[in-house]
Order: sequence, then C-alpha cells, then structure tokens
Amino acid sequence: MLLPILAVIAGLALLIWAADRFILGASALARAVGISPLVVGMVVVGLGTSSPELAVSTLASLQGSNGIPLGNAVGSNICNVGLILAIAALVKPVQVQSSILRRELPLCVGISLLPVLLLLDGDLDRIDGAILAAGLVGLILWMLRTARSSAVDDPLQLETQQHLTPPMPVSRAVAWTLIGLVLLIGASQLLIWGAVAIATAYGVSELVIGLTIVAVGTSLPELAATVSGLLKGEDDIAIGNIIGSNMFNILAILLAPALIAPGAIPDAALLTRDLPVMIAFTVALYAMASGLFGHRHRVSRLDGVLLLAGFCGYTLILLTGSTTT
Repeated sequence: MLLPILAVIAGLALLIWAADRFILGASALARAVGISPLVVGMVVVGLGTSSPELAVSTLASLQGSNGIPLGNAVGSNICNVGLILAIAALVKPVQVQSSILRRELPLCVGISLLPVLLLLDGDLDRIDGAILAAGLVGLILWMLRTARSSAVDDPLQLETQQHLTPPMPVSRAVAWTLIGLVLLIGASQLLIWGAVAIATAYGVSELVIGLTIVAVGTSLPELAATVSGLLKGEDDIAIGNIIGSNMFNILAILLAPALIAPGAIPDAALLTRDLPVMIAFTVALYAMASGLFGHRHRVSRLDGVLLLAGFCGYTLILLTGSTTT
C-alpha cells in the first residue's frame, strides 16, 4: 500500500508544479499575441487553474473510472469554498470590490445548479455533454465581452495588470506551456493509479476518492493563488480565482466524462448528498461576497470559521459513511 500512497503524493506535487508552469506559459503566450491582461486573467488563468482537474478527469474517463471525474468536479467546488476560501478568510478577511465579480456571483450559482438538472435522470450522456459544451462556450464569450466593456478603474482590472508576470519571449512561453501540459498528463496518470489502488484496497468508492483526495489535491493551485493574492492585497483576484474555477469545473470538467465515457452515475449519493452540499457552499459564497445579510461585500474570519466547520463535517461524513458495496 505504500507505493500507491507515494504515487498520490508524488502525483499531486508534480501536478501543482506542472499547473503553475502551464499557467505561466499560457498567460505569457496570450499576452504576446495581444490579448488584454483582464482577458488573460479571467479566461486563460481561469482555465489554467482548472487544468489539474481537467487532466485528471479526462484520463480517468478514458480509463473508465467515472467516479473520479464526477467526484473531482463536485468535490473541487466544495473544497474551493469550504477549505480554500475559508483558510484565506482566516488569514485575512476577503473584500469584494469589483463590479465584474458581483456580476459573476449569480452566474456561478446558476451554473452550479446545472449538474442537478442534467443528472436527475441518473445518467451523464452526450446530450448533457453538448449542453455543458454550449455553456462553456457561452461563459467564455461572456467573459470576453465583460473584459472588453469593464471600466478601466475596476479593481479587478487594476489588480490583474499588476499581478500578471512580465512578458517573456514567445519561444520560452511555448516551451513552458508544452512542458506544463505534458507533465500535467503524467502527474494525472500517477495520481489516478494511486487513487484507484487506495480505493480498491480500503473498500472506498472511487466517487469518494474523487471527492476527497483528488479534489483537495487538484485544488491546491487555487489555494496558492488565493492566499498569494490576499497577501499582496489583491482580494478581487483571490476570490475571482475561486469563482472562475468553480464555473469552469462544472462546465469543463464534467464535459470529459459526458463525452468520453457517458453512462449512469456511479452512486446516487452524488445527487442526494454531494451536489446539495456543493450548491449550499456556492450559495453561501454568493451571500457573503454579494453583501447579503450585512456582510458588506466581504468574507469575514467568522465566515471562514463557519465554512471550514461545514467542510470538515462534510468530509467526516464522507469518510465514515461511504464505502463500496
């Protein structure tokens, strides 16, 4: 059992580094061809921070392990709010000043409801995949339009211009993008092998492994980006990373199993337990960051404590009550 555990640890470590290199290269390449910093931040970096989840989900679907990608998509969204945003708020209360993010928040809630509608029949099929693909294209177009029409003094606009790394030669940007992509695939394969072996050995379902080990591990790039943004005073980038990642996780990550390995969901608990928890965390994020209940557009330290307590309780329920039958 030691070898699968080491494979998971090594896979996660390599996945984090590979995602960082991929984002670095892709962002520099996008800027080199004239794409605005805000578009790079919202679209390129947004998709880039979801690249670990996408790589893991695609490879797992190709290998017939649908529980992992489904658990990864839902679990990563739960982790982003219940763990990553909670830790960030404990470090420093998160202020939401950007009007762009305030428009994204209800959109994020709406996208989070989509999996419930698609999975009510117990299947994730290619028709669902087509709906997810259309939603992904629509989201990217909406982001492009929003970036072009946003005020030049919007806090997210200003923070993004300061946050992005300086330009680099195109050849180096291409090299880092390709290196990051190759390593993402290799690290994902290592992680999947170890995760499946652990699930088999301990009688835990692949869905639960996807919701816990894989979800937390693939969300670590968001943790690094969020805490780093907060410490630099870039609150809107910090919470924008979480909002964008959650939307891309639903539309892009679920797209992999829908198109590659359509079929019945592996466990009905995904509908009755996990998706409601994901929606509850998303609504909590909306309530805190949009200024409802007197929060004044911020996530406070008390909010962080409540979110973290909810995440720990949910994880405990998963680990104590979910095994393969």
